[in-house]
Amino acid sequence: MDAIELLTSQHRSLEALMKAWMDGPQSQRESLFKRVGDELTVHLTSEEQIFYPAVKEKRTEDILLESLEEHLSLKRVLADLVELAPDDPAFEPKFHVLKEQAEHHHKEEEEHLFPKVRKLLEPMALNTLGQQMQALQQQLKREGDPREIVTEQTDKAAPLE
Repeated sequence: MDAIELLTSQHRSLEALMKAWMDGPQSQRESLFKRVGDELTVHLTSEEQIFYPAVKEKRTEDILLESLEEHLSLKRVLADLVELAPDDPAFEPKFHVLKEQAEHHHKEEEEHLFPKVRKLLEPMALNTLGQQMQALQQQLKREGDPREIVTEQTDKAAPLE
């Protein structure tokens, strides 16, 4: 799958999961949060380790640096949520912040970064990136509870390598 199509599809999936968390019964919130946390973590990680480095050389550095700062903000809120009990009074407001920040980040990428990348990279290169990202995401999920790793990634934005 094309990397941009993969990321855009994951944006919609994450947004749907977050909406399900907000609209769903209290009894499903803990399991839905774990899914949101895991899916968000593997998405961010694959962008940082594969997609962003691949497109950095194509005159996108300004957008990527902003995206990495947005990732840091998402990781900080997610790390706070991972540490909180689901019934903590601060959990729901923090989840709302996570949802809003994720939606903003998705919009920024889809409106500014992805169109630029689509013009700069050939379809074959985008397909290769998509395959690499899917492989990394599957590996992270096999290793278990990807959301737990964000607690160690909140001091500074990931480097743009």
